[in-house]
Amino acid sequence: MEYVEKVGKTVEAAIEEALQELNIEEKDAEIQIIDEGSKGLFGLIGGRNAVVRVWRKIDYNKIVRDFLEPVFNALGIEGDLDVTVGEDSINVKVNAEDTGILIGRRGETLDALQYLLGLVVNKSSGKFIRVIFDVGNYREKREETLEKLARKLASRVVKSKKSITLEPMNPYERRIIHSTLQNYRNVETYSIGDEPNRKVVIRYKREPKQV
Repeated sequence: MEYVEKVGKTVEAAIEEALQELNIEEKDAEIQIIDEGSKGLFGLIGGRNAVVRVWRKIDYNKIVRDFLEPVFNALGIEGDLDVTVGEDSINVKVNAEDTGILIGRRGETLDALQYLLGLVVNKSSGKFIRVIFDVGNYREKREETLEKLARKLASRVVKSKKSITLEPMNPYERRIIHSTLQNYRNVETYSIGDEPNRKVVIRYKREPKQV
């Protein structure tokens, strides 16, 4: 992230000089005050200049669209792209008729696009920005499905007292299973295997005997 650092008799003067060098208005700038400075004794002796760091605001909306729109065009997908920029995160939602090609098998294409989009966004950012990419509310629906599945299988494990190993899942989906069952009575969960074939195991857990 490119920035300019300026020194001035006041914070305002330093900022103004930085804005002029960047050729932008204050509304388009991110400003960090390094040192507010001081006037010194009687406003004359021992004074310290102000120091500021200024850079152009990052247009995350444009970055996201510049990355995704060519992908959509190449795949022949038409849809609405909704980008919500927060302080430390960006939510990107796509609404389109044919979303299967963007989601892929078990959400693999969706996860890959989210990963690549995160790299592009954070390359331009001075801090880490979490990027959440969703298509047709797939993630929300998938989360509900996995929560129901986890409870159903946990109930089966308790009845049979036999462990159940789920199909391979990505880290996001495994976290949903673990979180859903973390307080479920008489079961515990853990993961086995290596990526991308890592799986969740739901195991029966006996309650400790009361002494």
